[in-house]
Amino acid sequence: MRYYLIASYAMQFDRDKSAGYMTNWAARLFARAIDRRLKPVGLSCAHMPVMFALGDGRELSQKALAEAAAIEQPTMAATLSRMERDGLVQRRQDPNDRRAALFSLTPPARERADAVLAAARDVNARALGALDAAERALFLDMLARVVAALDREG
Repeated sequence: MRYYLIASYAMQFDRDKSAGYMTNWAARLFARAIDRRLKPVGLSCAHMPVMFALGDGRELSQKALAEAAAIEQPTMAATLSRMERDGLVQRRQDPNDRRAALFSLTPPARERADAVLAAARDVNARALGALDAAERALFLDMLARVVAALDREG
């Protein structure tokens, strides 16, 4: 009986009218498009939060990077480990907290920062190109309100 209810619901679910489904699908398409643009320079969309946070030459702790990217600490730790292995970030001990490290982009990563920004701008322009200026502003405003509503939920 329970399987029937789940199957019945799935058959009635119109994913094209689901904000969650369509937003998730759009996010996956954004990620794929950005990955295609960043692959030639040895980067991916997974690098973007760190590249954006450190791109202006700042040094931040893993905790601050996780908060800026709105991801969990273990995910940020894994990302930073891979980026350090690949020569994209360097760590040094925080002079104010001997238990913490500060991360910064390496010179080769800073040289690729423009490619990350260009990929983000290009994909956003392509995605929003189907909308006129007023629709773009309205879409982004409504999306920000949806994000805020879900963010309040925790």
